[in-house]
Amino acid sequence: MTRYLIVGLGNPGKQYEQTKHNVGFWTVDELARRHGLAFGKPERKAISADGLIGDRRVLLAKPQTYMNLSGESVRPLLDFYKIELDQVIVISDDLDLPIGTIRLRKGGSHGGQNGLRSIIQHLGTQEFNRVRIGIGRPPGRMEAAAYVLHPFEGDDAITMRLVIDHAANAVETWLKSGIDLAMTRHNGKIEDPKPTP
Repeated sequence: MTRYLIVGLGNPGKQYEQTKHNVGFWTVDELARRHGLAFGKPERKAISADGLIGDRRVLLAKPQTYMNLSGESVRPLLDFYKIELDQVIVISDDLDLPIGTIRLRKGGSHGGQNGLRSIIQHLGTQEFNRVRIGIGRPPGRMEAAAYVLHPFEGDDAITMRLVIDHAANAVETWLKSGIDLAMTRHNGKIEDPKPTP
C-alpha cells in the first residue's frame, strides 16, 4: 500500500510546545488524536506515527532537529520509506498570513520560513505540497525570531484551536481527494464559506 508522509514542523522540547512556531506539530497531533495513532520512538531524526487515515497508509512525522534543520529529517524519511514527492505534505507556520487563515499549495518558495528552506535544500526541489498556517506579523518592533517563539494569547489562542482543526480537515481532504480539491475547499480564512462539491 502506498504510504503518505505528513510532516508537521516545529521545535522539540517542553519550552517550545505552546509557541507559534509549533503549529505544524499541533496539526499532526490532532490527526493522530482523531485516528488513534501513537507517536513512537525517534527514527531518522523524527518521532513518527504509522497507521491509517481512512483507507490511506500514513506516516505522521515531527522532526526533532529544531526548525532550521528540518530537511535533515524529511529527506531520510522520504528515502527510507520510498515515498514519492506528490505523496508528501508539510505543515508549517507562516508570518505572511493573518491569524485565522490557512493556505494549501503544491509548491513554491520557502517565503522566509526556515524549516521549509531546509527541506527545499535537502530535497533539491520546492515542488512538494504544503499547508501554511497563518500566525500574523509581530507587533511593533518585535523581531520575527522572538515572535514565533511566543505563545498565542487571548482571542488568538481560541482562534488557533479552530485553525488547527481546519488544517487537519484540509489534510484529510488531501488524502481522500487530492490537493486541488483540498485547496478549493480549505484555502482562506476559516470563517469563509466554501462551495460544497
